[in-house]
Amino acid sequence: MKKAKLILLAGLAIAVSLTGCQKKEVKPGDVAGYDEGEQYLSIWVHSIEDTPEGQVYRESVDSFNEKYNGKYFADIEFIPRNDSGGGYSDKVNSSVLSGGLPDVLTLDGPNVAAYAENGIIQPLAELTEEERGEYLESILDQGTYNDKLYALGVMESSVGLYYNKDILEEAGIEVPDADHPWIQTEFMDILKKLKPLMDEKKGYPIDMTFPVGEASIYYYAPFIWANGGNLVSDDGMTVDGYFNSEKNVEVMNYFHQIVENKYMSEAPIENLFESGRAAFKFDGAWEVNTIYENYPDVNLGVAPYVVGDDWDGERYTPTGSWAFAASSETDNIEGATELVKWMSGVESGVRIWNEAKSLPSTYKAFDQIDVFQTDENYKALYQQLSKYGHPRPKTPVYPQVSTSFQQALESVGLGGKDAQTQLDKSVERINAKLERYTRE
Repeated sequence: MKKAKLILLAGLAIAVSLTGCQKKEVKPGDVAGYDEGEQYLSIWVHSIEDTPEGQVYRESVDSFNEKYNGKYFADIEFIPRNDSGGGYSDKVNSSVLSGGLPDVLTLDGPNVAAYAENGIIQPLAELTEEERGEYLESILDQGTYNDKLYALGVMESSVGLYYNKDILEEAGIEVPDADHPWIQTEFMDILKKLKPLMDEKKGYPIDMTFPVGEASIYYYAPFIWANGGNLVSDDGMTVDGYFNSEKNVEVMNYFHQIVENKYMSEAPIENLFESGRAAFKFDGAWEVNTIYENYPDVNLGVAPYVVGDDWDGERYTPTGSWAFAASSETDNIEGATELVKWMSGVESGVRIWNEAKSLPSTYKAFDQIDVFQTDENYKALYQQLSKYGHPRPKTPVYPQVSTSFQQALESVGLGGKDAQTQLDKSVERINAKLERYTRE
């Protein structure tokens, strides 16, 4: 009896705890600017308000409230992530249990499938063809799961294959155009040609690493897609036969060959490319601004991402960033969708570039930003993104796929282990996570 009572008390304590976290009812007048007759919309974002990105979100919400004065009122809450990626994610996860989710929230693009599959977000209200046509194809693809649009990116991202023009000119190497990129065999030959020259400069042909975290799958999964492979099935629920395919074994061995031939350093070397001791470097779009501001002596160019020898012209280059979605708990999907569209729209996109130097998510925003028309490097990144951008794998177990990809890349690329064996082990680990979704 005593044990049963303790269990009952524990259950009541949990119930009280969860009730205390439930969504708070906000009435007109409770928040400055929220007036009678307006539909209240709560919105959570993952950043600190006193940052360029945070200020963009604040300004976008303020402009939304001005635009829809008398109809909607959006109330923004800033819940920053901590260094380990928690904070914001912890708040979302706890609110899923307690019923305290906002109407609209931000999420990292690769997590759309997981949020949808776990009932955290719901499909947006229908967008017109004109509205959908404003967004980059990669943004729509990233936000779509099981043929339903769940999220719209506030920003987009890309990775460049940067090169030092002076070094390539010295080596007599010409860079192809975006529609005729180097195939992997050609690129390996170019690295071989560059090695004696870079040895003289006490450097390496290419500045690249296989870091722990999201960067590895972000930078190098395009080699998988451009080689005719994939990491997951179209529905995101199968990895066996995809992640460990023969095509992917080829890519893993390709990276090991780069390491084995000493075309890259096995250990990271700070500012290797920026100091003129590497001819190439993979890095995010932010590298352009970094070079311009801090290394003006580097004669920078952006080469097309390398493709497989049998590439068929399909999309393959890196994309993905933070997006807005409607939570599963909103009872105002029309209003939530209007807010999502506004936060990810043209005006917000121009603002996110001007203030935070993050790439926008709409064609019109790119058209309104002069640098993407006049600067050859930014123009190359935009063209790569708009024509060849490919979202990261869409699966509810994306974190495990990302981690497993990095581990396999490190084990094979740096460690020289058997690629098929490592990919098969990865499949076992991913399947253990997938079981909860595939169990009948």
